[in-house]
Amino acid sequence: MRVAFVVQRYGPEVVGGAELHCRWVAEHLAERHEVEVLTTTATDYLSWRNVLEPGTSERNGVTVRRFPVARRRDIDRFDPVANKVCFFEHTDAEERAWLEEHGPVCPELLAWLRAHESDYDALVFFSYRYWTTYFGLQVAPGKSILVPTAEHDRVLYLRLFRDFYRLPAAIAFNSPEERILIERVTGNEGLPGEVVGTGINRPANVPVAEVETRLDLLGDYLVYVGRIEPEKGCAVMIDHFLRWQRETRANVTLALLGRGTMSFSENAHVRIMGVVPDEEKLAALARSRALVMPSRHESLSMVVLEAWMMGRPVLVNGDCEVLRGQVLRADGGLYYRRYEEFAAALDLLMESPDLADGLGRQGQAYFQENYAWERIMEKYERLIGIAAGGGARA
Repeated sequence: MRVAFVVQRYGPEVVGGAELHCRWVAEHLAERHEVEVLTTTATDYLSWRNVLEPGTSERNGVTVRRFPVARRRDIDRFDPVANKVCFFEHTDAEERAWLEEHGPVCPELLAWLRAHESDYDALVFFSYRYWTTYFGLQVAPGKSILVPTAEHDRVLYLRLFRDFYRLPAAIAFNSPEERILIERVTGNEGLPGEVVGTGINRPANVPVAEVETRLDLLGDYLVYVGRIEPEKGCAVMIDHFLRWQRETRANVTLALLGRGTMSFSENAHVRIMGVVPDEEKLAALARSRALVMPSRHESLSMVVLEAWMMGRPVLVNGDCEVLRGQVLRADGGLYYRRYEEFAAALDLLMESPDLADGLGRQGQAYFQENYAWERIMEKYERLIGIAAGGGARA
């Protein structure tokens, strides 16, 4: 079959998140189907600046069609309307204005889809909140699959999206918690689809034995992977960790892997490693005592899955229903809601390495049972079959 993916950004230039999720799924489906990706020439979701060349290319068996974004995001226009629709009474027109300012506004992509939708057996749209998904999915909803990547934030409550979730033939949810959240917030019970999630691509060579010297990570350390910003819980995580370190005088390092938008002073126990190659990231996880994931808003944590793939336990923010649910189902880690619980969890992980290793093994077994690519592709094949059949639901 011929399948098109529609996503706001695409390619190795885009690190992490829904875009990486989309790329991995597209590449694996390309092993058995003819797959195209319709996307923009932007790489930065804050500006939507056109960086890449428009046109058609091929990468890892996937045909990529890029279209220019019509206008860059203007913070002076976006921030006021985003603040209004998220925190105050507002009109439907203001919600539509938010969508236009949020972007990426890409009329050429939409025109292509309208002209060529009959060429595809199924369409897969990633991330509900973007202009390309909202308008693109309405072109041929009966053959469309939505991968919402929805989090528990204020945008999900917009009236704009209440009926939107009834349009696609099927929805690929990232977790049971995401499904419950969407159905509850939008008032749409029994939405078609199933919980799918994603597999994890593992490089051929993961240099576990060399990573300590490569990254200068000696002794006991914890790892955080992702965007280093307050919105991801990083400021609170760092404060908790430094307080715990001062109180215990533990010789432990917190290694932060990723790009940062917040400023703070590094010290002997908190180190910013920057973005490292995937093989070194996984090796760092494999040698760590645990992964710390402090975010309150996730639809699925791919980093948690990576830690479990490498056999390591996780310590997650229990205020995030998705993360707490992942940990409880896998029995692959611990969760916290306040500093005292954070400190007690670190004490347990550091003082009981056998327990930490056991939690990591349990997480690994859960990952292999539920997130192996064979399992993920079985689910996508079922959903594509529904979409290609015109939305006939089981």
